[in-house]
Amino acid sequence: MSLTKSPFLLFADDEGNIFEDTSLYVLGRTGWDAVEVDLEDWIELPEGGNLYHLPGRRGIGLDVLTGEMRLCEKGWATAAFIPPAHTGFYLSAYETEPDAPTLPLFCYSAVGWQNDQYYVPATRVEPDIRQESSGFDDLKIQSGLVTSLNAYPNNRLVKHLAENCCLTYHCPAARNYFMGRWECPIPISPACNANCLGCISFQPEDETIVSPQDRLTFKPTAEEVVEYTVPHLETAPFPIVSFGQGCEGEPLLMWETIKESIIQIRKHTDKGSININTNGSNPKAVEELMKVGLNSIRVSTNSARKDVYTKYYRPNNYQFEDIVESMKIARQYGGWVSVNYFVFPGMTDSEAELDALRKMIEYTDLSMIQWRNFNIDPDWYLGKLGMTDTGERYGLNQMMQIIHEEFPKVKFGYFNPPIERMKNFDQDFAHY
Repeated sequence: MSLTKSPFLLFADDEGNIFEDTSLYVLGRTGWDAVEVDLEDWIELPEGGNLYHLPGRRGIGLDVLTGEMRLCEKGWATAAFIPPAHTGFYLSAYETEPDAPTLPLFCYSAVGWQNDQYYVPATRVEPDIRQESSGFDDLKIQSGLVTSLNAYPNNRLVKHLAENCCLTYHCPAARNYFMGRWECPIPISPACNANCLGCISFQPEDETIVSPQDRLTFKPTAEEVVEYTVPHLETAPFPIVSFGQGCEGEPLLMWETIKESIIQIRKHTDKGSININTNGSNPKAVEELMKVGLNSIRVSTNSARKDVYTKYYRPNNYQFEDIVESMKIARQYGGWVSVNYFVFPGMTDSEAELDALRKMIEYTDLSMIQWRNFNIDPDWYLGKLGMTDTGERYGLNQMMQIIHEEFPKVKFGYFNPPIERMKNFDQDFAHY
C-alpha cells in the first residue's frame, strides 16, 4: 500500500513493548543526521523482519503540528531488522544518552507505523527466495540433519554445520543445506588475517560488543569437504557450494586445501558452481583457485575507499589494493565477481564513495553488487572510524539508480547466484 503521509514514530518501554506516537512522524538517519524520508521509499516491513527497542536512545521525529524535529520522551527508540533480499535506505534516527550500551551486531533500520502496518525505508533488491522464513520447513531440516549425520558420521564439517550452524545459530545457509537445496556452506578456516571492527565470530574480551557466534575451531581436510559437497552438487536444485562463512576466519588462508577440494570435486561432478566468500587478500591464491575451476568469488568490503576500508578491516598482511586485484584476476579468468557491499546510509551513498565505487567497477569489470545491510551500531562504527562528517550524499535509492544507469551490465542482488543465473541472470527467476 502506497503512503499518502509519513508513518508515525514508534517507541518502546523497558520490557520491549512497542507503541506508536501519533504526535510525531518518523525520520530516517543518514550518517549522523536525521532527515525526512520520501514517501516512495517506504515499504511494508517484509515477512521475516523484526523490531528492536534501543535502550538509552530517544527517537527523533517530526512534530505533526509544528513540523519541527524533537525527541520522543515517552520511551526508547526502535529499529527494524530488514530480512535478506532487501536493502534499507535509512537507519533509525535517535539521540544517544551518555550511558547507553553499545548495540549488538544487527542492522538498525528506520521503522514507522501507518495503516495498521509497520513500514521501513527499503527496496527488494532481488527476488531470490532462498532465505525467506516461510520457506524453511523444520521437519525437513531435522530429517535432513539426521540423514546427513548418519551418512557422514566421521565428518567434522557436517557435524559443525549441524550442531553449531543449524541447531545453535539457525544459520539459513546451513538450514538450506539440510533441506537439500541451493547454496551449501563450507566453513574452512579457523584463522583470519583481518581484525574487522564488526567481526561476528571473534571480538577481543575488552571490547564493548560481543560476537554473536563462535568461530570454527579446526582445519577441515579436502576429503571432508568433498565427501558432503559432491552429493549436494549432484542432487540439489540450482546447486552452489561456498567456501567462506560467517562462522570462520578468512578462507584464503586455507587456499591449498580449497584448491585440492575443487580438483577432487570436479573429478566427481561437473554440476553446479563453486564459490568463495572472502576478503580477497591474496590475489595469487585467487588465481590458483580460478585455474582449477573456481566459478565465482564474493569479496566483502565496507567501502570502495582505501582509508575507510583499512580503518574497519585493520588488515594484517595485505592491503586494500590486493582485494581489488583479486576481483580483477577472477574476472580475467571468466569468473563471476561480486562485492559483498556493507551498506551504511550516509557513508555508502556519499559523493566520495560513489566516485571510488565507479573506479572499482571500471578496473575490475565487476559482475554484481550485493547490497547488504550493515550489522553494526551506527554511533560506535562512525566513532571508531573517526567520522565526524560523512560529506555530501545522494541517498541510497538515487545512488543505486546512478550505478544502474552508468553500469547497466553490473547486476544488483543479495545472494551468490547459481551457475544458471550467471548465464541468464535476468530471466532465470521464472524457473526459481
